[in-house]
Amino acid sequence: MTLPIALTCGDPAGIGPEIALPARKTLGREVPFFWIGDPRHLPQGTNFAEISTPAETAAIPEGILPVLVHNFPTTVTPGQPDNRLAQGVIDVITRAVALVQQGEAAAICTAPISKKILKDGAGFPFPGHTEFLAHLGGVERVVMMLACPELRVVPATIHIALSEVPAALTPELLEETIRITNAGLQRDLGIALPRIAVAGLNPHAGEDGVMGCEEIDWIIPLLERLRRDGFELRGPMAPDTMFHPQARAGYDVAICMYHDQALIPVKTVDFDGGVNVTLGLPFIRTSPDHGTAFDIAGKCIANPSSLVAALRMAQQMAITRLQ
Repeated sequence: MTLPIALTCGDPAGIGPEIALPARKTLGREVPFFWIGDPRHLPQGTNFAEISTPAETAAIPEGILPVLVHNFPTTVTPGQPDNRLAQGVIDVITRAVALVQQGEAAAICTAPISKKILKDGAGFPFPGHTEFLAHLGGVERVVMMLACPELRVVPATIHIALSEVPAALTPELLEETIRITNAGLQRDLGIALPRIAVAGLNPHAGEDGVMGCEEIDWIIPLLERLRRDGFELRGPMAPDTMFHPQARAGYDVAICMYHDQALIPVKTVDFDGGVNVTLGLPFIRTSPDHGTAFDIAGKCIANPSSLVAALRMAQQMAITRLQ
């Protein structure tokens, strides 16, 4: 692969700008990438070089951050988000997607954003990155996968209250999630027949209806039908016994019914190295599995490990798509 990865700046007041150069120093030429943003938002003393096109990334020496300049209306104080910068953050994401769609970048990796800042400062109508990227990619439905070397998880429902999950979790939603996940693992990770574990909604996967009836009423029939279509499915599995090492060895990805059911195990297994991947897009998108961390921004103590992992995964996915 010769095309570099486009790394968006994220919220300039968060830790995104300060972990870009450490990621570059860690990866060297192993994973070529360039940063899109305003150089004024990088920590003072950052060793960077301006580029005019992504193709120039290859000529930048190791240890120097290639920067595709995107001017913002003002400077920023780390840890102090500014609504005036919201539109610039949105424009950077849009620009990164355009570069991938035009064949100038292999993938995009997005630094964390503040949904509240984008909404308050620019009227951002999307719940987050994922939905905006789906809009830019022209697709109606994507799924969020959190991944580390030991575990991959996909929540069928994401940022909704727990009380809303039973109504939101429909047979159509779960089937679509399974199908998109299966296709994504085949196309982007090169797994010919993904082994998919499906968690139950209720404790002990309902325990034959004693602790809930969704498994009996429609989850089991749905999985049986999809098995007849050729999917390699396991479950519904008891959520409290499917994430220990022996259980994890039996599947490639776990589809969970709600946010915390998926994210608690993956963040427990690898808190610093988790990667957020959007499956179902026409382009590759990864992101570090953490937020803006305004509370520590500017202190240069942020751990770049998740960003490093996200950039590596973006490259691996891009190579797989080319094969």
